[in-house]
Amino acid sequence: MIHAEGVAEVTDATFDGEVLGAELPVLVEFTADWCGPCRQLAPVLSAIAAEEAGRIKIVQIDVDANPDITSRYAVLSMPTLMVFRSGEPVKSMVGARPKRRLLQELEDVLEKV
Repeated sequence: MIHAEGVAEVTDATFDGEVLGAELPVLVEFTADWCGPCRQLAPVLSAIAAEEAGRIKIVQIDVDANPDITSRYAVLSMPTLMVFRSGEPVKSMVGARPKRRLLQELEDVLEKV
């Protein structure tokens, strides 16, 4: 899996505790080793994780290694980004995007923290 620095990896086994049970909003990147756009997104997620620490938690899940969670949320394209708040998905985005655009899309989530 493409590891973004400062971004934790979750699995089928740890997803509920790490994501659904989190105090902060959580941005989950559904990713895969073979996904080119996922590689482009890794430094963007690393930068946001560092800059927005304490306001949002960012994690990655490998879709190939974790079919249960991937199926639960009907993820078909990579990268899919989902934001969870209080255990519920509140926003979903598909595809890589530049940092500024992603931050704009996360603005409403970050405002409430």
